[in-house]
Amino acid sequence: MREKLRLILAAVLVLLAGLLSGATLGAPTAIAADNPYARGPAPTVASIEATTGPFAISQTTAPKTSTFGGGTIYYPTSTAEGTYGAIAVSPGFVSPQSAIGWYGPRLASQGFVVITIDTLGLFDLPDSRGTQLLAALKYLVGQSPVKSRIDPARLAVMGHSMGGGGTLEAARSTPTLKAAIPLAGYDFNNNFSSLKVPSLIVGVQNDAIAPVANHSRPFYASLPATLDRAYLELAGGSHSTPNSPNTTIAKYSISWLKRFVDSDTRYEQFLCPIPTGNPAISAFQGNCPHTA
Repeated sequence: MREKLRLILAAVLVLLAGLLSGATLGAPTAIAADNPYARGPAPTVASIEATTGPFAISQTTAPKTSTFGGGTIYYPTSTAEGTYGAIAVSPGFVSPQSAIGWYGPRLASQGFVVITIDTLGLFDLPDSRGTQLLAALKYLVGQSPVKSRIDPARLAVMGHSMGGGGTLEAARSTPTLKAAIPLAGYDFNNNFSSLKVPSLIVGVQNDAIAPVANHSRPFYASLPATLDRAYLELAGGSHSTPNSPNTTIAKYSISWLKRFVDSDTRYEQFLCPIPTGNPAISAFQGNCPHTA
């Protein structure tokens, strides 16, 4: 009887300690504890929609090389939680790095190392942009001043317009990537049936340059039915919508990257079941629950 009382008292003390420390009770805390790649506190809608995440960040410059046009690296300043996944982001046709610059600090402050790149030429096509995204990741993990902060097994790609096409090309050629997010993607090819990387396709309803009927929707439809995939279509907007800070893009991109780069199932709640009732979204579909 005394032993039983002792065990009950111990359990109560553990519960009180969790409450006093502000810990979230239930499955999310247990999952985070079991996942060596989880970074940061348990997420909330407010935390993933915030313009700044829980990590203090810094930045450094990546030089232009023969394989990509250089860029800016954003990274969490703390190494207390270990290494981080890394993401390379490409701008679109005739666009400089500044067009996608907001993704760097937004994503890094959520617990990623991010490089926003310039391409070798403003007129580079999707194939070239995909190759340059991969080159930027190779530089990050092999030569950059923050390479010790990066887990080279947890890498992802993003890009806008032809950079989005490049994102899909990079993912198709490199199945070891953990996630791909093309934003208002443009590519001359729309068959990605051999792609094996979890992909979030982001289209814009009123995009006149890369109409969703010719690009984002066919991209999504061509992906293997068994792949962890999703299609998010922003209501209204234009082709340039992803070039400015956007809460909807940030919310679902962060959730996708956390879920697949960090294997953090605490973020599954924002992706499954399929979100509905958001006036900022004209369409959302995908595979639920996710399997990776």
